[in-house]
Amino acid sequence: MTVLAPVVERLTGARVRREHGGVPARCELDDGRVVVCKNGASDPGSVPAEAAGLAWIAVPGGPPVPEVLGADDEWLVTTFVEPGRPSREHAAELGRRLAVLHDAGADGFGAAPPGGPEEAWIGHTRMRNGANAASWPQWYAAERVEPYVRAARDAGDLGDTGVFEQVCSRLPELAGPPEPPARLHGDLWSGNVLWGPGRSAGGTGTGTAGVGAALIDPAAHGGHRETDLAMLDLFGLPHLDALRGGYHQTSPMADGWEARVPLHQLFPLLVHTVLFGGGYAGRAVAAAHAALRV
Repeated sequence: MTVLAPVVERLTGARVRREHGGVPARCELDDGRVVVCKNGASDPGSVPAEAAGLAWIAVPGGPPVPEVLGADDEWLVTTFVEPGRPSREHAAELGRRLAVLHDAGADGFGAAPPGGPEEAWIGHTRMRNGANAASWPQWYAAERVEPYVRAARDAGDLGDTGVFEQVCSRLPELAGPPEPPARLHGDLWSGNVLWGPGRSAGGTGTGTAGVGAALIDPAAHGGHRETDLAMLDLFGLPHLDALRGGYHQTSPMADGWEARVPLHQLFPLLVHTVLFGGGYAGRAVAAAHAALRV
């Protein structure tokens, strides 16, 4: 046994039968359960943020999420989602459940999950929560576009940033009809959707036994619901049209949402520019130009 077993036993109170490899690592407990054990020492504060986020997005009727079995400042232990294959049925169900999650709401745009830190993470870069702003355009510009434009420019990955300044100045007219703050997963790319082996059990967002699809690794906060859907579109998701259909069936989107997709993709594209540079800078600039054509 490595250091994992003592950590898992301390945080869960259960005995470890054996350890499995992989990233993140897995352990099998004496009662037969398989758990996932993640270390966040390299990103201080990421584990408390993820644990609070998982608890916050586990809403009744929402997408299933792994249950947090134990956490401290560096380690997170959750239940394991058995792998499966994507299907249109599961995608449509996920869309319906995602609409329920968004409808659970938040205290404001930028609101952190209860108990979650204001200085949170998305991937391996910082993300500030806790703004609790009443206006989405003002908050999105100040907390989700401008900080990452500055970071990418200072790193030499962006040249002329004028197009982003235009987007921010015009956000009130580009944003569409006002909407209340939604409860977002916040990092909803296809890699954070785990397709399970069967239909979702029951009507709760907690637990993942028999799930059709579950969500992991949130960067949860209060935001605009179109942002989660735009991020799913950014990197591709199997049967995305079926997911959208299920979502619209439960909570129809405001008119013009398709044209606003590039606006909502600015944040994840700028985050990727900060993290990886390269071609993401060009994609962020292109998205900004597309957003201005609304």
